[in-house]
Amino acid sequence: MTAVEGVDVMEAPAGTIIGRRTGRVRRFLGIPFAEAPVGARRFAAPVPRSRFTQPFDASRHGATSQRVPLFATTTIPEPSVPGDDVLNLSVVAPVDGESCPVLVWIHGGGFLAGSPASPWYDGRSFARDGIVTVTPGYRLGVDGFAPLDGVPPNLGLRDLLLALDWVRENIAAFGGDPDRVTVAGQSAGGGAVLALLSSRVGSGRFRRAVSVSGGFFESREDAARDFVVRLGDRLGVPPTRAGFGGLTVERVQQGVHLLRGEAGDDDPLVLGPFVGDDILPVPVADGLAVQGQGVPLLLGATGDEFDGGAPGSRNAAARAAGTRVTDTLFRAACPRAAASRRDATAGTWLYSFEWPSPVLGGAVHCADIPFFFDVLDAPGTAEALGTRPPAELATAMHADLVAFVHGRSPAWEPATGRPGDPAREYGGPGAEPTADTTGVFDPVVPAGSGTAEAC
Repeated sequence: MTAVEGVDVMEAPAGTIIGRRTGRVRRFLGIPFAEAPVGARRFAAPVPRSRFTQPFDASRHGATSQRVPLFATTTIPEPSVPGDDVLNLSVVAPVDGESCPVLVWIHGGGFLAGSPASPWYDGRSFARDGIVTVTPGYRLGVDGFAPLDGVPPNLGLRDLLLALDWVRENIAAFGGDPDRVTVAGQSAGGGAVLALLSSRVGSGRFRRAVSVSGGFFESREDAARDFVVRLGDRLGVPPTRAGFGGLTVERVQQGVHLLRGEAGDDDPLVLGPFVGDDILPVPVADGLAVQGQGVPLLLGATGDEFDGGAPGSRNAAARAAGTRVTDTLFRAACPRAAASRRDATAGTWLYSFEWPSPVLGGAVHCADIPFFFDVLDAPGTAEALGTRPPAELATAMHADLVAFVHGRSPAWEPATGRPGDPAREYGGPGAEPTADTTGVFDPVVPAGSGTAEAC
């Protein structure tokens, strides 16, 4: 391995890889870990990439599975990059790092969209703190998760498993320790983390896990198959491997987004992980009770997720009433996961992100990511967080995540899924950047109803 300012040449088992060095940070972007999923490979299990016979230029982000953004505007900058080699990953590492812990970050996007090339996922602050960051891409939507006859289920999860295999085989060349891998992700990425943690197939590929606004996002097969049939009708093809395979990925994704936009089809999780194959033989909550018992888990949610924009009093009343759909989808997953892992030999720790963005009107979905990554100066943060997001909150949140990836237990007590569970609260209005609290994920009783519902 040789390194000079501007150019970094890496010799890895995958081959010679040419990246870039900026100060004390090394970046190797868009490295294919699998053969391009095109032609006969489009709806097939991923195949490991052959060793490079020529030096690979890793100076720019690789192609993304996302061809069409999920929404016209998104909180996270999510660039789409054209090309066939969508099964690629990027490595950001400290210069002269040796046996550093590794953070593998899985992007979100409802399993339909999202981009590992987002500047919010840049690992420069983790490199500063002695951590190697890896951001893989995976197949999305129909190509990654549609229930099609003759197609292996959960292709998107199979892509991520192969990426983790690549990390195990190659990361030492970048200064990472293959025996100290933490898999983490946000939203759909956090759901993928819980799915992999619950899977026997995922066992041994990582030592720690972090789920940021994740949940139990398994697709209902009947609903997904109905969606795929209606999608085929809209696109004028049979809802089969051959039918969709005759269309470009762009055309299929456009059809998905148009169909979702129709009345009654706005569920962002219409396609996602399926239960019933070798990866997810049982529902994720059931799998967590028996698999990954020795893997420490950190998970949490934002206070408002998709319910920003309301004045504080109205927002508090909505939470107290337990009426928010996102409470059921995101926040209730936290104590549920802790309860599933109640007998685990490793701990489960909860957190809640409560800082209200003055732009977004609350502690909403995705607003916590620049704080965890400590990249408050990244493109798009001012548009989402305002011009003066609290740097001390980023310092505190990033430090907690760094400590966890380095193998240390969180400073607060683990959770068991029972009422009164402890949690770390980040950025509560009028509070210190971090505060330990209890009961933030407890069920609540809507006023006047006498009925308890999960919050």
